Amino acid sequence: MDSPAPTRVKELLREFVAAGSTEVTPHDESKLADFAREIPAGYRVYVAHTPKATLDDVVRVALKLERLGLAPSPHIVARRVTSRDSLRRALDTLASRDIRQILLIAGDRPDSAGPFTDTLQLLETGVTVEAGISRVGVAGHPEGHPTVADDRLWEALVRKQAFGAASGTQLHIATQFGFDSRALYAWEQGLASRGVTLPIHAGVAGPTPFARLVKYAMHCGVGASLQAVSGNPLSFSRLPHLVTKADEMLLGVFRAKHLNPVSRIFAPHFFAFGGVLETARWVRRVVEASFELDSAERGFSIHN
Repeated sequence: MDSPAPTRVKELLREFVAAGSTEVTPHDESKLADFAREIPAGYRVYVAHTPKATLDDVVRVALKLERLGLAPSPHIVARRVTSRDSLRRALDTLASRDIRQILLIAGDRPDSAGPFTDTLQLLETGVTVEAGISRVGVAGHPEGHPTVADDRLWEALVRKQAFGAASGTQLHIATQFGFDSRALYAWEQGLASRGVTLPIHAGVAGPTPFARLVKYAMHCGVGASLQAVSGNPLSFSRLPHLVTKADEMLLGVFRAKHLNPVSRIFAPHFFAFGGVLETARWVRRVVEASFELDSAERGFSIHN
């Protein structure tokens, strides 16, 4: 499929970002009022469950975001849930404020704090359905997972899609970010070949200094593209398909969507990596179309 005409790219990109999401953590709680003034009204905001936070912290921040006029999507980390009852109480609290979307991930701790070791095990108890959670995001790894084999990742997505269809839950995939949009394009082809048609919210790093970006990429287990330059950041200059800037990453995801006539890429998800206010301002400027594409349409600059 041909790329959109140049005159349409800017408007399509603006619409793409307007449908997207970003994130905060409980550590950002003191910044939420400022954050809400920067991010577009009603924007979807994930609440990441960081290692030192509790589930109660995540729920509290989600409730504050809702009061500020945003659309929270709290993380539920299966291996950090201490009991089914505590999870049900948290979900009931969220549903009581009409917060009915969560992002469900397994978590990277080696053991489990309670009864759940993975997301499928949690979903198959029916606790999310019983609590009235109607929309669930699940993780996607276009460049693989550092500790889970690809076959298991594919199988899990097939089973999660089946759960959604059987339970009436609207599932979507929220992917890890990467430096190479070609990996996202290839991964989407893999989904299609296995009959997985869930909407994809493609991960993009927000405006982040390069050193911090690589640090987070290593922590998150971003695969092939990071390995290509591991130990030698200058390698990026010799691999032009790899990108490190937020605008270049976003346009790479945008192209991956428009190169595939049946793409399931619905919107971007912006990882803030500690810069929640900077990311919020950047997102708002794009949604307001306050940016200018470069001549090759591979990047853009934000208007001052």
